[in-house]
Amino acid sequence: MTAPAHTSLPRTIARIALGAFLFAAGTAHLTVARSEFTAQVPSWLPFDADVVVVASGVVELALGAGLVFLGRYRVLVGWVVAAFFVAIFPGNIAQYVDGVSAFGLDTDGARLIRLFFQPVLVLWALWSTGAWRDRRMLRLRRATAAR
Repeated sequence: MTAPAHTSLPRTIARIALGAFLFAAGTAHLTVARSEFTAQVPSWLPFDADVVVVASGVVELALGAGLVFLGRYRVLVGWVVAAFFVAIFPGNIAQYVDGVSAFGLDTDGARLIRLFFQPVLVLWALWSTGAWRDRRMLRLRRATAAR
């Protein structure tokens, strides 16, 4: 089994910065911004909004730590982080559609602009971890493990 190719210094810095961002967001979910995050949970979600905020905060803490400390598994972590950003995107859409004000996003224009940042986060996760570049290596690992 081959190890993933090394990443450049800019990618490594971007990965660690994204990890720090996720860790800070996770901490905010559990502390100072809990009510702001609760306001953003879509009403159609069949779970208690506070449970969703706490759970997503814990996930963000874990993903942030994974990006910073699990460099050996950075390709897998990159895909998981990208999937997380895709999974929470419906909440951002619901905030726009429902006109929910939170985190200073108090106009439809501001909420609409925010939607365009989610794909940037997905690309950031994939680029900074080399996940897209090294996707073949991950497939090889899974195929080898299945044997």
